[in-house]
Amino acid sequence: MIGRQAPGRRPPLIPTVIVLAAVGVMIALGFWQLERRAEKEDLLVRYRAAAFDHALAPWPRGAAHAPLYRRAQLDCARVAGMSAMAGQNAAGESGLAITVRCNPEGENALIVLGWSRQLVVPEWAGGTVSGIIAPGPRLVADPPLAGLQANAVPDPSGLPNNHLAYAVQWFLFALVALAIYALALRKRLAGRRTDG
Repeated sequence: MIGRQAPGRRPPLIPTVIVLAAVGVMIALGFWQLERRAEKEDLLVRYRAAAFDHALAPWPRGAAHAPLYRRAQLDCARVAGMSAMAGQNAAGESGLAITVRCNPEGENALIVLGWSRQLVVPEWAGGTVSGIIAPGPRLVADPPLAGLQANAVPDPSGLPNNHLAYAVQWFLFALVALAIYALALRKRLAGRRTDG
């Protein structure tokens, strides 16, 4: 009959549904990354503005709602431990950021006391700390404490916003999946023509 394909010429139903569903998910993930890009741009604008807000922010009770890149002050009532992490000083030299974990008012806080070229154990038993809230969250002391050099000021410009690249990747994955499936169907249909 005219207008009806022979049964052997139709694409297989289940593989086609699976491929189209996967392509739909990839496209949705691409659009989600575009939305995340806009959200990240708004967040970076807020972070850059925070550097000019000199009012003290309250120390965050959790990482989810930390007022990053704002100035804050806390009273480190008890030092619970000391450590170090890779860091840079104000001049951009690499070294160690000397940190302490303390319990201000019963809550944990990580404080970067300052910078050192080598590992040192600072003589610091606690007290009032002023500084800038960095991701973690951690409070980067400004001015530095315990005779250490100034650590690099936390800067939001180093935060990546690569969501556009991720979106393009998802769209390309969808396109490649469709192309591969189309080639597979073409090969399958060509094989059936030669068999028939």
